[in-house]
Amino acid sequence: MSCGTGVACESGCYRGEYSVDGDGDKRNPVEVEGEGFGFSSPRPDCSGNICVKCKVGETIAVTHPSVGGGDSGKFCYGCFRSNLFGKFRFAVTSNAMISPSDHVLVAFSGGTSSRVALQFVHEIQQKAQKNHDASRDRSLSVFEVGVAYIDESTVYSDVLDSAIGDMKVTVSSLTPPAKKFFVVPTESIYTCEKENLSKLLGAVGDPTGKEDLLKHIRMLSLQKVAVENGYTKIVLGTCTSRIARHVLEETVKGKGFSLSADIQYVDARWKIPVVLPLRDCLCAELSMLCIIDRLKTVSIQRPLSGGINGLISSFVELLKEENPSRESTIMRTAVKLAPFTFNSIPLDDGDCLAASKWRRRQKKYNAKTDSSRAPTSYCIICSSPLKMTAAADDVCSSCRYQILPQDPSLVESFVSLLPRSMATAESSYVVGRELLREQIQDLLLSDCD
Repeated sequence: MSCGTGVACESGCYRGEYSVDGDGDKRNPVEVEGEGFGFSSPRPDCSGNICVKCKVGETIAVTHPSVGGGDSGKFCYGCFRSNLFGKFRFAVTSNAMISPSDHVLVAFSGGTSSRVALQFVHEIQQKAQKNHDASRDRSLSVFEVGVAYIDESTVYSDVLDSAIGDMKVTVSSLTPPAKKFFVVPTESIYTCEKENLSKLLGAVGDPTGKEDLLKHIRMLSLQKVAVENGYTKIVLGTCTSRIARHVLEETVKGKGFSLSADIQYVDARWKIPVVLPLRDCLCAELSMLCIIDRLKTVSIQRPLSGGINGLISSFVELLKEENPSRESTIMRTAVKLAPFTFNSIPLDDGDCLAASKWRRRQKKYNAKTDSSRAPTSYCIICSSPLKMTAAADDVCSSCRYQILPQDPSLVESFVSLLPRSMATAESSYVVGRELLREQIQDLLLSDCD
């Protein structure tokens, strides 16, 4: 219970925001406005080198002095890791992200976020395997896990043999159960004429548009390998810090309507649903865990982000210097937006038990759905949901001005460079635009007029 001071002290009278009990149930949270997990202001009566939660263990700053910063001066290792894993487990449980019959593909970039996502997925898979082995009839299913790295060396002209070798070693060490590792070149989304990828990106002059197009191609590559190998879910290591940047980036680009689609726990607009189990974890927390647990990461140098995306990243870094909880504040504000109908795992009508469990979870955790948020169309380039007033063959404003050629005479050439999965939709856009022009030809003014 509360100590009666009127504020959330760190004496242990309030549980952490994402404290989870042994059954995976989330306990009632108490928050301080504007303060994120692990970054609340220290209280005079909570000083010292003892963990503010368990009141027993020494803080990480004492046991691992090389780490420093963030939660290291407040929590012991055990409490810090249990809270971090609790966030992950709660996201998985409350949103039905992984079921025993699933085939899960983890997107692995080698960085801290994807490394922790892979580690945590492995731990719950390993627990499921132990339960399976301990059961008498071996009737408990264990979900399968695969790992995919999207190789962008064609785009960035990198030599990544050593980095990919390190990733293979990391994946092979996470056994049992064994996990397949896929190296997926971005140009693999083309059936033939793979050199078209370089031509396509070269045809986009805006640096922001080029980065956004490459991001979408990366998702198409993940979808392709998932479909071809029978995976049913794709796990991304997207964390709070990345979502905070994405929120500001999309807002500046004029994509406020579709913003909530990308920042929910689940995104099922794709053929293979995408899930974000680390959505509530800060990058600083994930980096600290990698250091303490000695989770090997792979550093792949990329050119500094330019355009809008680069400016937003610099801006958020400045905000963090003033207050480390700003990233959490941005994300928590954005997730109050109503999600779309595809922001939940689709129910299998044939599995009544799974459907019943899903509905109980939604009721228990007060998940809100809005049936009116069912987009009638999507952007044919980035798949962002469009307003109901938009034509079915239209594109979002960001792609229109940052990716599509502004010269109408170049659109057809641009379309010819798109992979088949995008070219079909884009061709519809060109045909639809020409058809509309013919229909209103009599109402248009000529150049001389």
